[in-house]
Parts: sequence; C-alpha cells; structure tokens
Amino acid sequence: MTDIYESAANSLGLFSSPCLTKVELRLTCKGISDRDALNKPDPCIVLKMQSHGQWMEVDRTEVIRSCVNPSYSKVFTLDFYFEEVQRLRFELFDINSGYNGLREADFLGSVECTLAQIISQRKLSKALLRPGGTVGKAIITISAEELTGNDDYIELSFSARKLDDKDFFSKSDPFLEIYRLNDDATMQLVYRTETVMNNLNPVWKTFKVSLNSLCSGDHERKLQCTVWDWDSNGKHDYIGEFEATFKEMRGAIDGRQVQWPCINPKYKVKKKNYKNSGIVILNQCKIIKMHSFLDYIMGGCQIQFTVAIDFTASNGDPRNSCSLHYIHPYQPNEYLKALVAVGEICQDYDSDKMFPAFGFGAQIPPDYKVSHDFAVNFNEENPECAGIQGVVEAYQSCLPKLQLYGPTNIAPIIQKVANSASQEVNTKEAMQYFILLILTDGVITDMADTREAIVQASHLPMSVIIVGIGNADFSDMQMLDGDDGILRSPKGEPVLRDIVQFVPFRNFKHASPAALAKSVLAEVPNQVVDYYNSKGIKPKVPSQYQSSRSFGP
Repeated sequence: MTDIYESAANSLGLFSSPCLTKVELRLTCKGISDRDALNKPDPCIVLKMQSHGQWMEVDRTEVIRSCVNPSYSKVFTLDFYFEEVQRLRFELFDINSGYNGLREADFLGSVECTLAQIISQRKLSKALLRPGGTVGKAIITISAEELTGNDDYIELSFSARKLDDKDFFSKSDPFLEIYRLNDDATMQLVYRTETVMNNLNPVWKTFKVSLNSLCSGDHERKLQCTVWDWDSNGKHDYIGEFEATFKEMRGAIDGRQVQWPCINPKYKVKKKNYKNSGIVILNQCKIIKMHSFLDYIMGGCQIQFTVAIDFTASNGDPRNSCSLHYIHPYQPNEYLKALVAVGEICQDYDSDKMFPAFGFGAQIPPDYKVSHDFAVNFNEENPECAGIQGVVEAYQSCLPKLQLYGPTNIAPIIQKVANSASQEVNTKEAMQYFILLILTDGVITDMADTREAIVQASHLPMSVIIVGIGNADFSDMQMLDGDDGILRSPKGEPVLRDIVQFVPFRNFKHASPAALAKSVLAEVPNQVVDYYNSKGIKPKVPSQYQSSRSFGP
C-alpha cells in the first residue's frame, strides 16, 4: 500500500503549482451553414481541456436560436499556468430546437489550440475542422482578457416600462444586450438577458458579471445597451438603445433606481413629438467582493470528507480474483486506489482527520437486510474512521462479513451527508464544507431520486464526486452533469450550482493516482467559493478563526 500512498501524497505538488493569472475567454462564430433551406442552426460551443490524454468538458455557451453568426455572452474563466501546455478544444454543435442537450445535437466540427496561443494573440480566429478532417467555412474567434487585480463581481437587476410594440398580433418579446466600448473602438458583448415574452414592461432576471468584464475596472468606460424584440427566425427587431457607465449604475447601490430613456435614432429624426421607445430601469446594483478558496481555508474552513462504497453483487464475489472487491496481498484494487488518491488530498484540509465511511447495496449483519447507507465499521453511532488508513482498514475488514446484493441506490447516502451539511447552513459561517466521494461499479438504479437529492444538495455547502469503477457503460451517468449543462430534478427544478463531478476510473487506469485526484478535485475550490460567495458569507480572518475554533487532541 505504501507506493499508492506515496504517489497520492506526491499529487499535492500538482495542486501547489502557482496559477499565473486568470483569463476570460469570449467566443463568436461566423459563417455557420444553414441546417436546411427552412431552418437556421441553433449553435452552442462546448469548451474542453485536455487532461492526461482525455478531453474533459469545462463549460459550454448558451444556445442561440436561428443564428449563423452567433456572438455568445457566456464568458469562460480559466486559470493560466505558464509552465503547462493547456490544450483546448472548442466543439460546435447545432442543438435540436426542441431539446437543449447534446445527445440529439449535430456535431458541426471543432477548433483546437492552446491557451497560450490565445493569450499571446489576444484574439485568435480559426476555421472549423469538420468531422472527417475537412476545413469548413465557419470561423470561430476566441478573445482573451486577463483578469487583473480587481475580481469583484457586479449584480444588476434591470427592468423596463412602456417599450415600443413591434409585433402585430401580440406584444414585443424584449431582451437587453450590454456592450462595452474597448480601447480599440470595437464593441464587446458583456451580457445578454433572457427574453421576456409578450411584455412591454419586462422585468429581467438579476445577473452577475465581473467588474473586469463590464468595464475593465474603468468606471467611466462607455457601455452601449440595446433593447431588441426577439423573433424566432433570428431577425430580431430593434427597439432602441442608450449609453451608460458603471459610474452611473452605481447610483442604484443604495436602493435608488437609475433610469435611461431607450432611444431609436431613426424615430428621433423622423417623428416630431418623439420622446423615447420606453424607459430602462436599473433597480439594483450590488458590488460583490469575491474571496478565494485560500481565503476560506486560511479563515478556518474545514473540508469534511465522506466516502461511500458500492457493495452490490455486480462487483463479483470478493473471494474471487476477478471481483472488483478482491483484496490482493500486494496490488490494491480500483476501489482502494481511487479512495486513497482522492482522500489523501482532502485529509490535509481537515484538522481531526476523522472520516465517515459508508457502504450501500449489501445485506449486513446481524439480520442481513439490505442497506444503502450503513457504516463500514458497523458503528452506526460513530461511522468515522481515523485517517484514510482507517477507512482502508474498515473496508478490508467488513468485506468478509457482508453479502453483496443490490440495487445500486445512492440517493440515501447523498441525503445523509446533506443532512449534516444542512446543519452547517444555520451557522452562517464558512467553517465546514462537505465532500462526498461515491465509488460505484455500475449505473445507478434510483436516478430520479438521485437527481432530486443533488438538486436539494446544491443549496448546501457540499460537493459530490462519483468515480465509476470497472468496465460498465457509464454513459447514462453523464446525466448527472445535466443534458443542457444544467441538471434538473424530475419535477424540472434546476440545480442552484454545479456540485457533481463524474469520472470513470478506467480513464486513469494507467495514470498515477495524482492524475485521478487532480481531475476529480479540480472543481472543488471553485465550488467552495461559489457557495459561500452566493450566500454572502465572508471568510473569517485567521485571528478570528484561531479564537473561535477548539481543536481536539
């Protein structure tokens, strides 16, 4: 076992590699071919990054309906490492108009480059490489901007009243676009709101943008704001526009409204008594100070690590050398490799080094009823094990006492950890964040309940990491990452934030434990920060932390 512990511990070095800077990427595309004579494409771009030979999805843009020259408002924020070659792939899809997922989408082609290439050129344009390797007509342009110093975010709430009606049989369907005037006099899309259907007095959803995105930190920089009437054919009708600055927007910080007349220049010239095409109102402007993962950790936030292990019959009889649970005297099985690789990282952020370990899908003594959340040490009052080594020992000692059974239900264990995390919510402090590592050999059988549990858990200080063990077909597990980029409960409720990471262990079978750990834990710092920032919970300063927290022996 020592070799595994050493290589897992060595992976800590990968996490300490200093991030040189954060970079924002914005995308536009020109010349996408029409789907057919009657339908324009509904394009979406998926960003992937190469990690240990595998292309891993990082994020994706919104879908823009009926558009051959899309300009996306989605901003990708990446960490740039000078000493690493960070290979990126931008995949273009035409989304089925009745379905936002990639499963029914047409893959139109991709562009590959490195992050360093984009940064060095600031704006990189490349022709799309179509399936089959031929060069297409479509051009993807990626613009890069360094996030300098000020990483505060701005929360804005816009509405409008008495907008011009552009539709004959109904009212306008307005949306708002905000553009920033760059130093080279070009206009950069900052944000595009959702469309409010059939309404001349729309209230758009509150949204967040970084101060850097909005105005590059220049409070006097000109912002051009345009209101459109959405049309399904992509030929949106112009309603009007106005100019603003962040300095003006700050007037709404103390609860006052800031208003701008929405002007159509043509009407202003043609119509004698023309006043405006409506009024756009900023109802709220909040400046949100963004704290880092290290701010929270150094302020005393502990990572509470819990592991859940699949003991269903599909793993095979542990006494048989073909079983995924077979304990070889010299070679750890995949369950142990994954547990150690991830656990060794997490334990450094937990002061007491005591980890709850649970099993699911087995018949357990004394009455051999099936349980989906039993303590691996068979101590239901205290399921904690001393260190990762303690978890390993409890796992090995429990195997001969279990009857592997089924089905593969993971909702109960997610709910169990969520119950602990919900108690942390009441403290309104950043003191405990929960990570649940689920190791499973097959597709889960309670998918509906699991989706519901994850949606509810997305409101809590917790993340879920699922590692698929063995050679099963895990394609359905990708649903937990959301078909349209957003996981939804069976009732349609979306996750508040992305908290699930799924990877098949086989992708890392021939890599070091460090590679697996880095892949599954890479998102955790951002998930921790997103949760506490969204709740407005600031990290404690180290002096507060030392005085308020008592450590066990």
